[in-house]
Amino acid sequence: MAEVVALVDYGAGNLHSVHNALKAAGADVTVTADPYVVRAADRIVLPGVGSFKACAEGLRAIPHMVEAMTERVMVGGAPFLGICVGMQLLADRGLEHGETPGLGWVPGEVRLIAPSDPAIKVPHMGWNDVAAMPHARDHAVIEEGEAYFLHSYHFAATDPHHVAAMTDHGEGLVAAVAQGNIIGVQFHPEKSQAYGLATLRRFLEWYP
Repeated sequence: MAEVVALVDYGAGNLHSVHNALKAAGADVTVTADPYVVRAADRIVLPGVGSFKACAEGLRAIPHMVEAMTERVMVGGAPFLGICVGMQLLADRGLEHGETPGLGWVPGEVRLIAPSDPAIKVPHMGWNDVAAMPHARDHAVIEEGEAYFLHSYHFAATDPHHVAAMTDHGEGLVAAVAQGNIIGVQFHPEKSQAYGLATLRRFLEWYP
């Protein structure tokens, strides 16, 4: 029987593109705002575009959704993928439009990109390298390559061992975080062509 991948719909994600990319990668995808569906899913994907504050508030506005995700991922061990702001929500807090609590699954905070060189533009937009960290080079999902980024805020992880990959935009920026059965990518796999589809396929085949 095919695994069910729950793509969480909380009004803050590029759902159509992510849904199509997951299907192209071979997933049986259910787009859902139902916490009961999330509790029963084999894998969970949390997309996200826009501000940390709006995304966090949108997710918490769905009754019992955060509790269902936490139960399925943190207790049940279901593989989880956060994309862009969906990855940032893994942090303890975000500092966009004031301080907003995140899920707190991967310790850290989400801060404005502030390059020391004024010639470096923010947002970080376009294709850039994804460089795996030495301790994550054998990770089943993250591989070296080039992906599409679009963000003005970045994930500052408390523990460097939770950083699976970096990119460079005038300074080192976190491209992916990983902890146990949880992975988050700052880039957009659904916009990253062959590299993005391969990343999604590896996530679908990942049994942490």
